[in-house]
Amino acid sequence: MAAEAIGWWGVPLGILAGTLRGSAPFLFVSLGECLTEKSGKINLGLEGTLLAGAMSAYAISYLTGLPWLGVIVAGLSGMVLGAIHGWLCQQPRVNDVAVGIAMIIFGSGIAFFLGKPFIQPVAPPLPSWQFGNWSNFAALKSALQVCPLFVFGVILAPLMQWFFRSTRWGLLIRAVGDSPDAAKAMGLSIFKVRMLSIIAGSFLAGIGGAYLSLYYPGSWTERISSGQGLMAVALVIFARWNPIQCLYASLLFGGAQAIGPTLQAVGVDSYYYLFNASPYILTLLIMIITCSPKRSLSGVPGALGSDN
Repeated sequence: MAAEAIGWWGVPLGILAGTLRGSAPFLFVSLGECLTEKSGKINLGLEGTLLAGAMSAYAISYLTGLPWLGVIVAGLSGMVLGAIHGWLCQQPRVNDVAVGIAMIIFGSGIAFFLGKPFIQPVAPPLPSWQFGNWSNFAALKSALQVCPLFVFGVILAPLMQWFFRSTRWGLLIRAVGDSPDAAKAMGLSIFKVRMLSIIAGSFLAGIGGAYLSLYYPGSWTERISSGQGLMAVALVIFARWNPIQCLYASLLFGGAQAIGPTLQAVGVDSYYYLFNASPYILTLLIMIITCSPKRSLSGVPGALGSDN
């Protein structure tokens, strides 16, 4: 039986492996959304960007045999969708949420249409670093296989924190997000700052999509994102618009995502679908807690959700 073959000791190893492998898409999308929201805009369309990035990365990797080129193209596809979103959401009397929903439909529709020829073919995946070679346990070796993109995301989180706190561009983005009128009085172009922030954030979301299709789970299907782009928006709220906390929250979501498959691997079939829904339940709980009128959100950009 599976329970006898793997043993209950394999549960923490399975969750560790799922955390290291499954948290990267949450991390890249949440960091991208954090950057966008710091400028005072919301981009719900990152779900469509995630799918477009996954499809374009897989297609380029299959056609050229160069998975890292696929990662770059995925980021560029995210930038294109980000530019469209950035221009639309800054037009007069246009709502950010409505534009985001439209971009989900547009981005996913483009990905599904152009990606149909690549559902069956197998593209070269991204490599992994073996951090468990010191051990003789195969399960531990497997759990400690880490994609370089995940390591890049872990490094990016503190760099983004430093960027917001200690660089001129970071302070300009925060100024635009907190008080657009004051930023305009300083001579800043609100449109340009927000456009660049949205494009850069969408680039990161596209990279997250490349991770999905080229590493974990490592294939292209129309259901590959499973709503992770939308969950990342709740994750940013949970992290209080702090990149370091986005990293911690992404690890939490990645671990929650691994609970269902890990328990099934040790023979726990009861409540399988409930365990698989852990990330969605976590998202719902976060939204309920953060939407309470008795709680104030610390770190929220002052112009977020306004018409300015």
